[in-house]
Amino acid sequence: MVIIMSPHATGQDIAAVIERIESAGLKVHLSRGEERTIIGAIGDVRKLDPESLQVLPSVERVVRILHPFKLASRDFSPESTVVNVKGIPVGSRSIVVAAGPCSVENRDMMMQTASIVARANGTMLRGGAFKPRTSPYAFQGLGLEGLKILREAADAFDLPVVTEVLSPEQVDLVSRYADVLQIGTRNMQNFALLHAVGKSGMPVLLKRGMMSSIEEWLQAAEYILSEGNPNVILCERGIRTFETATRNTLDLSAVPVVKKLSHLPVWVDPSHGTGRWDIVTPMAKAAIAAGADGLLIEVHPAPERALSDGPQSLKPAVFEDLMRELQSLALALGREIYPRRRTSEAKSNASEAKSNESSE
Repeated sequence: MVIIMSPHATGQDIAAVIERIESAGLKVHLSRGEERTIIGAIGDVRKLDPESLQVLPSVERVVRILHPFKLASRDFSPESTVVNVKGIPVGSRSIVVAAGPCSVENRDMMMQTASIVARANGTMLRGGAFKPRTSPYAFQGLGLEGLKILREAADAFDLPVVTEVLSPEQVDLVSRYADVLQIGTRNMQNFALLHAVGKSGMPVLLKRGMMSSIEEWLQAAEYILSEGNPNVILCERGIRTFETATRNTLDLSAVPVVKKLSHLPVWVDPSHGTGRWDIVTPMAKAAIAAGADGLLIEVHPAPERALSDGPQSLKPAVFEDLMRELQSLALALGREIYPRRRTSEAKSNASEAKSNESSE
């Protein structure tokens, strides 16, 4: 149940509604927008008579939410959520592009990749330090060393960090090095982990489970939101179907569907969604046309030597071309690729890195 307060509601009016909700044994979730305050009543709302709320001062209307997800529902928050990541507004008119390798392999590779991402006007740096792999014999990541390398490379080029966390025990550690905590497809319903990242207050990138429905995905987001963390970004990364021509089937219809159901920003991962570098570019463009707020793209200086996901990673020149094409497309749609404003130190590092590449 959602209680929408009038624009002129006082602190005393809001407190009276909260007291009424809590007296019925329900939890309260408060959302203060630019124009009005919205109060969510979470729990068994049968204990609460809507008319007893409607008569309270400054209550504009009371709305029952029929979806199993409440806080993630657009009924709860008609205004789209904008998640702030180090000053970058995720979910705004500006489209965010987070790029980098599947795995952090070594310092030189990571510094080179960060330079490539920054030079092409990428917004954030992605990379895995802890890798959940299907095979126990595949490269599992560098762990803490990988986090340190990722943070160093990102700071050198003034890029926020997106990286995956695998367990509740890792949340504090990864939070010290990351700006966005990624929940991978295999952990979408790791409920202990969802509670932990919710309590962290950090921005969370929640990937859709490879065999999960949209409703299950939004209910997973509900776990994070229910801990008082509003900073959730959803990411469509492809689902498993009978098709074998691609690694997964990238469900771009999920973007407008989710945007109608939820107020949360939505990204798309065309790299994992297809598993093929040669169709990442058209699918990235299609994602923007569908209304995505951001992209997660794998880039590697030498994909043929990558320790993981080389076949779906873009080479630097292909990524640079993609970024130019995305800007033109975004402008045609009345949007833009987020304009990076690098510090003088980051510009110097980028110039030095480009010079080093030319001399090799």
